[in-house]
Amino acid sequence: MKQSPIWGILLSLAIYFALRYYGGETGRTLLYPINLLVTFLHEFGHAMGAIITGGQVVSIRVNPDGSGLATTIGGWRSIILMGGYVGSAIFGNLLFYFGARQPRYSKIALGVLSVSMLISGLIWVDTGFTFGFLIAFALSLLLISYYTNWDRWILMFLGMASIIFIVEDFRVGPSSDLAEYAKLFVVIPASVWMYIWLIIVVLLSIFNLRMIFNRPLTE
Repeated sequence: MKQSPIWGILLSLAIYFALRYYGGETGRTLLYPINLLVTFLHEFGHAMGAIITGGQVVSIRVNPDGSGLATTIGGWRSIILMGGYVGSAIFGNLLFYFGARQPRYSKIALGVLSVSMLISGLIWVDTGFTFGFLIAFALSLLLISYYTNWDRWILMFLGMASIIFIVEDFRVGPSSDLAEYAKLFVVIPASVWMYIWLIIVVLLSIFNLRMIFNRPLTE
């Protein structure tokens, strides 16, 4: 039977906000891997920006405090810098879209995310913490996908939580990228680019929601 994605959206929102704002230390602990996932998606966005514009990826780092660093060579710097914040929002929306609207392919989508993390952990990481997190998270997702039927709901929660976290963190998360971006386009200050990027992310998310609710559900 086809299940409306609205229940997944409401459940994801309820769980996320309950943990983040009312869960105390337990909530922060449970959301900690999600925060690190968002950091990985951010740095992975930088990496993809480099690759698609002809550059190379030297390393990806996810730090225990939730910060991260992607080191790249060559490519279009404007795309690479924007790829972190906007790219992570694209990835989050894709996760949510496949969970909400394409449950038939949710195991594949979860597998693609897992393999991306495994490959990144094996070829790009430069710290033990990053390697351990990526491998552990990826293997956990693969086990969930293989042994349970939770893949659709896991995708929806990861996607929704990532999008919300990105929007909430718009003043802090991309601050270093915004400062570098403002050096490329000196006429527009970082504070303006911050809102431009936020608007792009919000519009992407609205478009994604329209796609989710305006297309037939694929079981």
